[in-house]
Order: sequence, then structure tokens, then C-alpha cells
Amino acid sequence: MAERVVIIGAGIAGLSAALALSATGREIVVLERDGPPPDGGAEAAFDHWARRGVGHLRQSHAFLARLRSLIKDEHPALYDALRDAGAREIGFVDGLPEGMKKTYRPQPKDAELSVLVSRRTTIELVMRRHVESLPGVTLKTEVFVTGLITDHDASGALTVRGVTTDKGEERGDLIVDAGGRSSPVNEWLVEAGATIPEEVEDCSILYFSRFYRFREGQGEPPRGRHGGTGDLGFIKFGLFPADNGTFSMTLAVPEVEMELRAAVVRPEVFDAICASFPGIAPWTDPARSEGVSKVYGMGDLKSRWREMAPGGAPVALNLFCVGDSVVRTNPLFGRGCSFAAVAAHRLRDVLAETADPAERARRYSAALREALRPYYDDMVTQDLAAARRARNGLDPDYRPTFRGNLMRSFVEDGVAIAIRRDVGLLRAAMRGFHMLEDPRAWLRKPSAMAKVLAAWARGKRANAAYYTPKPGPDRATMFDALGLPQHTDWERLKAA
Repeated sequence: MAERVVIIGAGIAGLSAALALSATGREIVVLERDGPPPDGGAEAAFDHWARRGVGHLRQSHAFLARLRSLIKDEHPALYDALRDAGAREIGFVDGLPEGMKKTYRPQPKDAELSVLVSRRTTIELVMRRHVESLPGVTLKTEVFVTGLITDHDASGALTVRGVTTDKGEERGDLIVDAGGRSSPVNEWLVEAGATIPEEVEDCSILYFSRFYRFREGQGEPPRGRHGGTGDLGFIKFGLFPADNGTFSMTLAVPEVEMELRAAVVRPEVFDAICASFPGIAPWTDPARSEGVSKVYGMGDLKSRWREMAPGGAPVALNLFCVGDSVVRTNPLFGRGCSFAAVAAHRLRDVLAETADPAERARRYSAALREALRPYYDDMVTQDLAAARRARNGLDPDYRPTFRGNLMRSFVEDGVAIAIRRDVGLLRAAMRGFHMLEDPRAWLRKPSAMAKVLAAWARGKRANAAYYTPKPGPDRATMFDALGLPQHTDWERLKAA
């Protein structure tokens, strides 16, 4: 008899799990706490879909190259449906600086470096309707999961047999927790006697996003030397093209910037900040586009890694966590959806390899470490460094060390310049960014390091043509334009 799978949550993680497992002949039941999407298409979903369980539904999203390739290669019908709904691809060559485009020679693998861009509401709507059409899949809405049904097998191992809900019990041979970062499953396991090791690091940043729509007859402005992303230390920004004539802007503010993060939620302040970035101002120019949403904030961000089979000893049998309930990082690089989809498909493969519950748990845990851990570690390292820079920028007594200056120069005057000079290095770095290869492997190659060191040794004057213009104003200029106080109570921040 086919195994019965109960999936908690119908967000990207839950839908990815149903998508991955649907072709295996299993019976799949997806339990979702929120109501169904409204009738209609992408616009109705964006305007009216209430998703209390997905607080970041209207934050900026994109499907990185690894996820785009996974969908296109393994689920072509879904890929076609996403494109038909307005999702667009942005390829590797589209993001090249103009100087590089003149000398660029396509490589076979460059086709893999394409991003699928769309509003999250459009992506989720299309995925949901596709999953609901698959054989063996039942999606139940407005069902609140209230607990786990557990016992112990003959060896004494904690075993999950199903879940309790506000409408009764749902028993299954396999339970998939795709309930997101607020999933209570971890707490329920602890209450049942489990010990779950975890690593947690504060991302020390808050995100604020607003959506815009091009006015009739208008479209995307031509790309210039100023890019659509930037990091000024006291604020980061990113432009996200989307579907059906829309795009979004995300501003990321360090937690220590109290005044800025309080002001940026006002649409007029958000728009004024965007207008101060030369690479963004043409997009948000009121003559070209108009804001079509409020400013959506997202905070309390933490990177978290939960180990569900520490030392090869499963925390619980028959339970598999997918997405933010087991691993999540700062959303800065947009890897959350990719993490969830990759994990779901690794779970599918593990279940095909063995029927032994304990071995399944061990193999799935190992698969997550192999597939996701390098990107988790990379993001945590960058978060810690960014938090230090933000705090140091507010400390009137801070003076960088010689080593700190040297490392900053290596990154800004060596690595960054080498990437802008050499399309091969840029290609390698982007393959790491998009989860197609280890994120740091390219820089460890002797040939790549030699090019970086050569670029660094040339010096700033010789490399002048490869420096990008400053992406925006300094802190004092921006704060003055916004009417914000220039000085932060540093003593209070240190105490905090």
C-alpha cells in the first residue's frame, strides 16, 4: 500500500514537498491554516489574498538559478504555467556591465544562470493551482494543526504517527513540517521528550519592501553605470523586477539604525530614499511608475540550523522538516525558496533509497548538510561582518585595525575589481551565489586567486575604470534630507 504523507503548510515549502512527492505514487494531504486564494489571477492574489501564516508574502522574491533550473527540468508544466502568468527570466548576460557585454562569449552553462522573477503572490498562486491538479494530492484549507500524534517504536524511538487539528486527526506514514519559521512542531517534539540541537544567529537587520507598477506606456528604464543594488553600511537596497508590469524595492536597515528604521515605513520617506539612489531613481520616478502597496516590514530575522539527527541519532522517526522550520538564513540573497525546494527534492530521493525510518532520518539530515550548509555558513559569516560594520559606523571612537583595512582593501580593490574585469570570474562567483556550486569554491582555486591578486596589485589608479560609482549618499546627507537626527545615542546602543 502507498505511504500516506501529511504536509503541514501550503507555502512554498509545503507546495515544493507536494510537488516533489506527487510523482512517487504516495497519497498526499496538505493542511493549510489560511483560506484559499481569491478567484482570479495574479492581480486578485496580490490585492486580496490574506495569508496570516506567511508574514513575508509581500516582500520581494525571486527564484534563484538553482530553483529555476529545478522547476524547468523536473516540472516543465509548472514552469510553463509560471511563464504564462507573467513570471520572467533574467539571464546572465542581462546583468553584465556594458563593457563586459562587448567582449562576452557565451558558454554552455550560462543558460543555467537565469533567475525567475515574480511577485511571491503570483508564484504561490500558480504553484498551488498546479499542485492541486496533481494526482493523489489533496489540499485542505483553514485547518489548524494543534499537535503531534506520537508513540515509541519497539526500539524506544520517538515516532510521529500523525497530527491533531481543530477538525480532528490526520494520520500518516510520513509527516512533513513545512510550517515555516513560526512552526510549533519543534516545541511539540521537545514536549514529547526530544532534544533538538540548534544554532541561532541574529541577522541584525530589518527589511522594508514596497511594490510599484509602471504607468501606461512606460517600462523599465535603460541600465546605466549605477546598479539596482547597493550597500552603504547604514542601509542596503535592492531592486526586484516582477511580473505583469510590476517591480518592488527592498530597503534593508541594520537594527542599530533606530531612527531610520522607524521612518522608512512611511511611503513618502521610502520613496524619498529610493529617489536618492541614482540606480533606482529612474524606476521610482513618479512619471514612470506609481506605488501600489504600503511599505511592508519584516523583522526578528535569525539564521537557524536545527539538527534532526545529531550524531546519526534521529530526533524523531517519520517526521521530516522542510524549509524555514529546519534551516533559514538572512533573506538578503533570496535563498529561502531555493532551500525549501532543494530540501523537498532531496527528501524525495532519500525516501526512494530506503524504507527504514531511522536510516531515512539519517540520510535526509546528511543530505541537508551537503546541499545547504555551505550557503548557511556563508550567509552567517557575512551577517556577522555586516553587523560589526554597522555598529562601528555609529561608534565615534572606532578606528579600524591594520588587518581590518587590509581585508577591506582585498575585497573592494581585489576581489570586486577582478570580478568586474574578468567575465570568467564573474561567472564563477554567480554560480556560487545561485547555489549551483559551493559559494566560496571559486575563490579557493589558484587560478582565480592569482587573478584577484593581480588586480589588487595594479592599484586603484590603474583599475579606476572598474570601480562602480557610489550607489547613494552618505549617512549624514541622507539623514539631513530626511530630517532625521544625525547622532545616535551610542552609549545606549553599547548597553543594549
